[in-house]
Amino acid sequence: GRRKVHTIMPDGSEMMEEFELQTDQLVVRKRRGKTVLGRELDWVYEVGLPPQRITIANETLAESGANPVFCRLDHIDRFEFRVRNLPYAKHNYSVTVDAAERKIVVRTANKKYYKCIAIEDMDRAGLPLDEHALAWEHENNTLIVQYRKPTQLIAAERQAAAARQKLGAADSDAPAKGEGDVQCPQQ
Repeated sequence: GRRKVHTIMPDGSEMMEEFELQTDQLVVRKRRGKTVLGRELDWVYEVGLPPQRITIANETLAESGANPVFCRLDHIDRFEFRVRNLPYAKHNYSVTVDAAERKIVVRTANKKYYKCIAIEDMDRAGLPLDEHALAWEHENNTLIVQYRKPTQLIAAERQAAAARQKLGAADSDAPAKGEGDVQCPQQ
């Protein structure tokens, strides 16, 4: 199962996080804000992928399955970014840190792929990116970029996990009305 944590910020923006119950690993994090007039914007996925909704009846054009697909995964000690469907050889890739822009830059020598990767967690904490914390590899048409988390971020995530555990323990003592094992009336 998954535990969902919905946070509403003081400015009215929302953040929804989904954690795996067994491992307490972050599976999905999505954010959305509001326009000046108060209309809610679409969800922006920071971690994980949005659910694919393909309806052939309504779609005349569909995205190619051969296009590169970018996904961020979150681990305890590192951020992991995966770009699937990149068939080029390993020597063709260049992965660097742009300290001025605070982004990881992925480019190919043949100029077929270019991507700037921002790490929102590092931006929120105000921490600079370090070239030595970056590692990458290419296998099975997938480019895997890993960035080691700083100790400040790991400590903050441990505190947040402890708070989630306290919340979960408080919820299990007194289940909310309409949740848990309730008797379902027969029709």
